[in-house]
Amino acid sequence: MANLIVRSQSTCFGGTVGFYEHQSWACRAPMRFAVFVPPQPGPRPGLYFLSGLTCTEENFFAKAGAQRMAAALGLILIAPDTSPRATGIPGEDEATDLGSGAGFYLDATQDPWASHYQMYTYITQELPSLIAEHFPLDEGRQGLCGHSMGGHGALVCALRNPRQYRSLSAFAPIVAPRQCPWGQKAFTHYLGADQSPWRAYDATDLVLQRPLPYPVLIDQGGADPFLEQQLQPQKFLAACEQAGQDLQFHLRPGYDHSYYFVATFMADHLAYHAWNLGA
Repeated sequence: MANLIVRSQSTCFGGTVGFYEHQSWACRAPMRFAVFVPPQPGPRPGLYFLSGLTCTEENFFAKAGAQRMAAALGLILIAPDTSPRATGIPGEDEATDLGSGAGFYLDATQDPWASHYQMYTYITQELPSLIAEHFPLDEGRQGLCGHSMGGHGALVCALRNPRQYRSLSAFAPIVAPRQCPWGQKAFTHYLGADQSPWRAYDATDLVLQRPLPYPVLIDQGGADPFLEQQLQPQKFLAACEQAGQDLQFHLRPGYDHSYYFVATFMADHLAYHAWNLGA
């Protein structure tokens, strides 16, 4: 494949799971991603899964248990890495909530991060073009899903690009990053102390401006240790009600923030995306 380094490929439920690397023009660094191509022929709808803090492109395929059902439904699954890596930025590997593994799916404007941390452009522009070039993606049928920081990314990318994506769901998303410690730390470093630009990457702000023409599905664990301080779903629920956004929100008693929670309800999310995308 031109412009792609194939790191590995494996047959899985009649399809193929592959791990790839390429030189990103958006991030000006090597980027990695993983793709599951189902066994059905012809252009297929694609679902992007954006992972959370500290994750890589491998977590979703190793832990979420999505491939069996995606193969049955005929869904392409795409899992990008969560940030550029080894860019040489001082301190990029020192914290779990900033730098490597913590790109927050935004385009940084502040030095030194702006030179490489352009994850919003990477996710919404560069990666879809690359997938369409090398894999049997139906570009008119694309959806987004994500977990935690990745749930934030999925919400923001969909709300800002209502014509590009036709389906959206999230597990335990950071819905109001302007108002939680994780988001405030990341946004201050990546976007600056002036909070005006922060609103462009805050789902609770965005849904008030541009509700989507299709329902949003969110699952949240009731025993999630980050529920009250970092995730604050009640803020997004209130904004959706005010905006008239159709939201299917499920609070799951006893479930935490882990991939055990994600795997439990992954089939529900895949079925939801398959319905919206006409798989």
